[in-house]
Amino acid sequence: MLELHRIRNEKEAVIKGLAVKNFDAAALVEEIIEIDNKRRKIQKESDDALAEANKIAKMIGRFFKEGKRDEAEKAKEESTRLKAKTKELGAQLDELVKLLHNKLVELPNLPHASVPQGNSDADNEVVYKEGNLPQLDESAMPHWDLAKKYNIIDFDLGSKVTGAGFPFYRGQGARLQRALINFFLDEAISAGYLEYQPPLLINEDSGFGTGQLPDKEGQMYYVGEDNLYLIPTAEVPVTNIYRNVILQEKDLPVKNVAYSNCFRREAGSYGKDVRGLNRLHQFDKVEIVQIQHPDKSYDTLEEMKEHVAGLLRKLELPFRILRLCGGDLSFTSALTFDFEVWSAAQKRWLEVSSVSNFESYQANRMKLRFKTKEGKTRLAHTLNGSALALPRIVAALLENNQTADGIRIPAALHSYTGFEMIK
Repeated sequence: MLELHRIRNEKEAVIKGLAVKNFDAAALVEEIIEIDNKRRKIQKESDDALAEANKIAKMIGRFFKEGKRDEAEKAKEESTRLKAKTKELGAQLDELVKLLHNKLVELPNLPHASVPQGNSDADNEVVYKEGNLPQLDESAMPHWDLAKKYNIIDFDLGSKVTGAGFPFYRGQGARLQRALINFFLDEAISAGYLEYQPPLLINEDSGFGTGQLPDKEGQMYYVGEDNLYLIPTAEVPVTNIYRNVILQEKDLPVKNVAYSNCFRREAGSYGKDVRGLNRLHQFDKVEIVQIQHPDKSYDTLEEMKEHVAGLLRKLELPFRILRLCGGDLSFTSALTFDFEVWSAAQKRWLEVSSVSNFESYQANRMKLRFKTKEGKTRLAHTLNGSALALPRIVAALLENNQTADGIRIPAALHSYTGFEMIK
C-alpha cells in the first residue's frame, strides 16, 4: 500500500509512475486526497470539541465549589452537547478512515524508474543470457512423453485422483523432486538464509499483508468453512511472520528460505503452453525472502538475482533474465526480474523464477517496521524470489538432457539423487 503522505506530496509523480503500469490513477488519487481532507477536517473538529468538553468539565467543578449552580447546570448541558457531537464526529471519522483505507488498497505499487514501458510479456526487456542452447535430434521428446516413457510422472493418475494439474511423481521422478528441493534449500542455507517450514493455509490478514488479497483472490483456493486460503507461494506465510513487528536496524537484513507446496487455480489457462509440467495447480517451490533497509534493498535484489543465476549454472541450464515491463509487473512489485530456462524439445523459454523488490508496499500493509540507530521508526523493504520453482526446472532437465541411454542428471545433483541417469 502506498504511503498517504507520498500520494499527497508527490501527486503528479504518483500518477505518472502508475501510468507505466498502464494504471490511470488520476481520479482515484484525487478521491483519496479529498477523503483525507475530509478526514483531517473532522478530526480537527473532534479534537476541538473534545478539548472544549474537557475544559468545561473542569469549569463545572469550580462552579459548584463557588456555589454557582445555574452556571454549573448550563456548563453540564454544554458538556453533554459536546460529548454527543464528539460521538457523532467519531462515527463519521471511522467511516472516512475505512473508506480511505479501501481506496488506498486499490492503488498498485509504484514501479521503479528502470521499469520499461509495455503492455504485456512481449514487451519485457532481456537483460542477460547465459549458456548454449542444446541441439536435439528429430526424435527428441517433450517432457510429458519422457515422463511416460520412463514412468516417472503420471499425469493421468493425477487426473483420476484429483484432476488436471495435480500429477503423481514416482520412482526416480519423486527422488529427483526431493533432490532438487534439498539442493535448493542447502544452497540458500549456505548463503545465510534461515530455513522455515511454513503452514500451507493462511488467514485473510496474511493474504492482505503481502497483496494476494484482494488482488488475486480468484486465483487462490479457498476453504470456506474455516475462512482460510491455500498458499500460492511460501512468500506469503514467511513474509507475514513480520506483520505488526518492529525490527531493529542492526538485525537487517533478515534472510529466510522455505520449501512448500504451492496452490494456484490458474483459472482460464488452457492450450499447448500449459501441457505437462508447464502449468500446474499444485507444485513445489523453494522461496527466498529478505527484509531489508530501504537504502540497501536494490543491492539486495542484485544479490538475490545472482543467487538464482548460480543455481541455474550448477544445474547446467541455459537461462536468460528479463526485466518486466510496466504492463507485466505485478500489482505489488516495484521491480521484477524473471528467469527463464530453455526447453530444448519444446523450443521455448520457460519461466522458473521471479525475483522482486516490493520496496515499502507490503511493509505498509503489514505494518512491518524497523527502529533506526537514532530511534526513528521506518517502514522496511521486502523482497522475495523463487529459488527455484520445480515443475519447469524438471521439464527443462528432462528435455535438455535426454540421450539414447536415458536422461542425464547434472553433477550437482548426484549426491542428492543417488543416481546419475534416469533409465
